[in-house]
Amino acid sequence: MESSERAGLVLRPFRGVRYAVDDLAAVTSPPYDLISPEELRDLLSRHPNNVVRLILPGISHYGEASEALSEWLATGVLTVDSLPGLYVYEQSGVGFLQRGLIGGIGVGSTAILPHENVLPEPVADRLALMRATQANFEPIFLLYEGGGTASRLVDDVAAQRFPLMDVRTREGVHHRLWAVTDPHEIEAVAEDLHDRQALIADGHHRYATYQALQKDHIGPGPWDYGLAYLVDSTAYPPELRAIHRVIPGLPLQEAAARAKGAWQVQEFPLVEDALAGLATATGPAFVLAGDGPAHLLTDPDPLQVEHAMPPGQSPRWRMLDTSVLTTFLLPKVWGITDSEQSVMVVHHDPLDAVERARRLGGTAVLLNPLSTEDVLTVAAQGERVPRKSTSFGPKPRTGLVMRTFATD
Repeated sequence: MESSERAGLVLRPFRGVRYAVDDLAAVTSPPYDLISPEELRDLLSRHPNNVVRLILPGISHYGEASEALSEWLATGVLTVDSLPGLYVYEQSGVGFLQRGLIGGIGVGSTAILPHENVLPEPVADRLALMRATQANFEPIFLLYEGGGTASRLVDDVAAQRFPLMDVRTREGVHHRLWAVTDPHEIEAVAEDLHDRQALIADGHHRYATYQALQKDHIGPGPWDYGLAYLVDSTAYPPELRAIHRVIPGLPLQEAAARAKGAWQVQEFPLVEDALAGLATATGPAFVLAGDGPAHLLTDPDPLQVEHAMPPGQSPRWRMLDTSVLTTFLLPKVWGITDSEQSVMVVHHDPLDAVERARRLGGTAVLLNPLSTEDVLTVAAQGERVPRKSTSFGPKPRTGLVMRTFATD
């Protein structure tokens, strides 16, 4: 990639790979890391060509995804758009509307701001899949402060042109897609975006995978770009939701008892009442729940917290709930290392996390969502929040448009 491209925000047109089946809703899925085992079985039963066969082929079965991709392209289940383009993508439902552009984002640009740490295992998993398939199946989700030509084009296209696809999923969300293939419009978008920055809202592990895949190759090529969905956050402010934790090996009563040496701990018979207290808490706070009464943790001992913090982090970073969780509560209070093996994550639904904790005889740690302002400030300072700190939404649906290296 040219050095000038590395310095700017580049969204490149590509020839989209799209399904040519009658029931488009039945072949799409949520992002790979939001799919539970039960949902995976349901998605597989909906359609023999559901995209989960590509994105979740199972550990050590990445070749199966590659074979399925080749077969579906050969038999016409998947087709390749004849012209390269950017894709306007719209999601809408009860009380929300989000629009943006899907294209190939320039990998390695200083204009792309990660804000969250990653773990090596998920990157290795996605890298094995992308190496086997030579494809990007799922767009990462980027936010930028727009208000320029690209933003106006997105709304003009959605208002005035006939979509390539119009899909309503079982979840009640409407998805529409348009192709922008006019070279003048594509060039106008490029000029508008070049001097801007974009925050990775979702897809840190996949972006790290794009970077690793780029390092596999010498010289320019399709690996210099990765599939991305770019949304103007000034026109369409994102929703930021919490990601909760479940610790299978830590009984709830033990977790609460050990927390009393460093926190104010208040007991609630109903988890809903504890969550109400969490929502109004100022400063770091958590709810511990599972089999038994819930416990609200507030006002941690500031000296103990400060002693646990790694050097060099900003005051803003040190006050984030997820920073306190991963550097103090987990390792210092409970003696637990934050890893995929010891700490499960549950997106959005606190009661789901509580139910999982009950089944496993463990503890659910329920969090407030971080503020968008905190995340942007930390990222602008060059810092990264702990893994699984944020869940921006609404996230793009997987399977509406994909990208293969051979066709790009």
